[in-house]
Formats: sequence, C-alpha cells, structure tokens
Amino acid sequence: MHTLYGSQGSGSAAVEAALTMCGLPHRIVSAASWDPASALAELARANPLLQIPTLVLPDGTVLTESAAILIHLGLEFPASGLLPKDAARRGQAIRGLVFIASNCYAAIGVIDYPERWCDGATAAMKERIRRGARARLHRYWEIFADVFATPGPFFGGTAPGALDLLAAVVSKWSGARAHLREARPQLSALLERIDAHPRVEAVFARHWPDLQK
Repeated sequence: MHTLYGSQGSGSAAVEAALTMCGLPHRIVSAASWDPASALAELARANPLLQIPTLVLPDGTVLTESAAILIHLGLEFPASGLLPKDAARRGQAIRGLVFIASNCYAAIGVIDYPERWCDGATAAMKERIRRGARARLHRYWEIFADVFATPGPFFGGTAPGALDLLAAVVSKWSGARAHLREARPQLSALLERIDAHPRVEAVFARHWPDLQK
C-alpha cells in the first residue's frame, strides 16, 4: 500500500487524486510542518525537509516533490491517463508540471515564509516581499495560461490528467483564482471544470469543503 503524507488543503490533494485515478490503495498520514500535533516525526524519517506531499511506495521508496510524484505515477500507470500517450503532448504536460513546481510553487514559498529570504526582516519588509512575490506569482499564472493554452476541455485531453490536477490545486492559493477570473478567464473556466470533474470532485471536496457549491 502507498503511504501519502499530507494535510487538508495542501498540495497532497493533487497526489491523492492521482492515486485514486490509478486505482491504488493508499493510506493518508496527516502531517504538516505548520501542525506540531501531526505526524511530524514520521514525516521527518521519510523527508528531512518536512515537505508535503511525500509519498512512500509499497517497497519503501520515498518520492517527494509534487511534479515528480505525478510524473512517476503517470509513467508507471499509463492507463490512468495522468500523462498523454502521445510523446509530444506528454512532453508538454511534463513541461507544464515542472513550470508550476519551479515558478508558482516557489513564489508561494516566498509569500508564506518571507522571513526565510530576508534575515531580520521587519513586519513592513515582510509585507513588501509578500506583495512582490504575489504579483510575480500572478504573472507566472498569466504566462502559464498563454503558453499551455489547450483547445480541449482539459490539459489532459477529454479528462483531467496530472497537469490539470497540479494546476487546479496550486492555483487555489494566494489569490490566483481571483486574478485569473479577470486576467485569463479561459484558464479560470478550465480550472473550474477540473474542480467539478467526477475524477477529482470527491477528493477536492474533502480538502476544500467551503469551496463546494
């Protein structure tokens, strides 16, 4: 059985949905660096960075980094539809996953923990860092919308795939969805379709119950 370390409303939602698409039995261990009452010691043994999601495979292999986990599952279980079968489209999906991980996720890390990037920062300095990082994050999402625009209903084709999952989850943070509704309405509509799709709706409803209609 796969073991997924994660927390409600976190990036682990994308991996949880992917495991469900693959039909893989899994257990979820609640763990997050911001929750000292969670299974932090157990998470630390698997991932010293205390980052979630962290996925432990049945043979004990540890996978970290959301994009890497999703790529692994898509390659290991091609019938899941997490990655396109066509090589060119699969390459673009992987490119999109890494784009989100290296740009959007990174900016959110600065927004959440500005003190890590400016030693001795005052409250006013932290807020300036947050504003700049949030503006940069929203610009990254605009670029993502332009570069990865798709004629289909989903990035994964006729049904959501790995890129859909990560985009839908990471865009829920730091005001990205509200920004995209104005700046890139087509991507905003696509993200809403992902949220409502039967392949992911139940998982997302558990993670963001207040956002469900």
